[in-house]
This record gives sequence, structure tokens and C-alpha cells, in this order.
Amino acid sequence: MNFTREISNRVVEIKVLKKIKNRHTYLRVKNPLLLEISTNIFFTKKDAQKLIENKIEWIEERIKNLEKKALELNEYRFLGEKYELNMNLQELDKFYRKNAQEIIPKLVEKYSLEMNLFPSSIKYRKNKNTWGSCNYKNGLNFNIYLCKFPLEIIEYVVIHELAHIKHKNHSRNFWNFVSIYCVDYKSRIKLFKSLL
Repeated sequence: MNFTREISNRVVEIKVLKKIKNRHTYLRVKNPLLLEISTNIFFTKKDAQKLIENKIEWIEERIKNLEKKALELNEYRFLGEKYELNMNLQELDKFYRKNAQEIIPKLVEKYSLEMNLFPSSIKYRKNKNTWGSCNYKNGLNFNIYLCKFPLEIIEYVVIHELAHIKHKNHSRNFWNFVSIYCVDYKSRIKLFKSLL
């Protein structure tokens, strides 16, 4: 069952997927022009409309976030801002690496002194999903693509990885320690996730 509805001044397609095994109903914003509802075989169009009505604020917020994250083919992001792309992808990677090697060491130095924790090395990688890591020798690795995000996100990742020198896990002690140097770490994580 498919139908359309106007949300945030645009016509959005609503795709309803009915499955016999489904016990629950799941609503996903696939992109700014497509909502997907996965549900049971007894779910009606009226049920779908009611669900959308109840979740309209959440849907509008998700659409807004997806649009904010979306980049045109001729754009790139640096420190949270969008810029017109005037280089090829290889040059863009060099740009991110160069800036990562300028920005991150200064933050590591600042927070190493504050936290009294000093890494044995700092390396830069090009990863898809890992933004930072701390190995058993206390060497720190940072993703060059961190430079796409606002400075407060980079700062949080640096504090997070330095904290792993003291706590090698994500225990309560680890998070308590992080909160000493990054009081608002929860809101920074939330912002980070919204920009991924």
C-alpha cells in the first residue's frame, strides 16, 4: 500500500510494507521524500495516517536533519560548514589529512596536559566508521574525515581517546572521567550522530 501526503511543504511518499511475521510497527524516514512503515497485515491506511499524525514532529525533525546532512555532488564539508568543491576527491583527501595533522595535535597537546595522559604516538587514517582509537601501547589513531565535523566534535573524540589511556573500556569510570573534561559529552555525541 502506497500513498502520498504533504509534510514540511513537500509531497512525501508513504510506503507501507505488510508482513505476516511483524508484531510491531516501525516507521522510518528513508529520505526527505520517502517514509516507510513496516507493519502487520491488519494495518490500514487509516492506521498509517494516524501514526504519521502522532509522529509528525519527529518526522519533520528527521527530514530536516537528513537535508542538513545531504551534500550536493559539488560540495564538501569542513569543520561543520559546507563549501563548494573546487578539487578532485584525491585532493580533498589530502586537504582533510593536512588539516587533521594541524588541528588534532594541538587538541591532543592541550588535553594531554589537562588530563595528565600522554599518547605514545598519533596516527591518521582514512576510515569509514572508526573516528578514533587507542591501542594497548597508548597510541592514538584519528580519522582524517573528523575534519568534516564541527570543532566541538573533534575535541570530544580527542578527549574520548585520551581517556582510553587510563580506562581501556567504556565502563562507568571511563564516562565519569570523560565528563570531567567534557561536561556536555552527551549532547556532543547526539550532535555527532545527527551529522553522520
